[in-house]
Amino acid sequence: MKKLLFTLLLIIGFSCSSEQTDFNAENIAEIEAYISKNNLDAKKTVSDLYYIINSSGNGNFPTFNSNVTIAYRGYFLNQETFDASDNATFNLQGVIPGFSEAVTLLKPGGSGTFILPSKIGYGNSGAGKIKGGQVIIFDITLKSIN
Repeated sequence: MKKLLFTLLLIIGFSCSSEQTDFNAENIAEIEAYISKNNLDAKKTVSDLYYIINSSGNGNFPTFNSNVTIAYRGYFLNQETFDASDNATFNLQGVIPGFSEAVTLLKPGGSGTFILPSKIGYGNSGAGKIKGGQVIIFDITLKSIN
């Protein structure tokens, strides 16, 4: 009886667990096609964040715990904007991992373009206009570290 109960609990547990799709290989292929099509000279971090630094800025780099003020535009591979701000202030711990990592690559006054696979973006769930598994791009200017 105990063995049957354990087996049933195991089956129920597996059937209730949410399956997560791994979009990383598909995202990397999409990003590399976008980079090639647009003739971009992008670098890649170990987390698969692709980036192009347009201006390095001056001073110190922010840390993952810094409060910052930035201007940004968030958009999809088809150039459709999903969010933008000329003056956003927040702590880098409160944003998606890829966005936080992107800002730490800039010094005040610096700017760049950052292409995020979904694993360091909004993952499988998405948010608002962003679908689960979707690649997103940010143009970011770091105005200040507060």
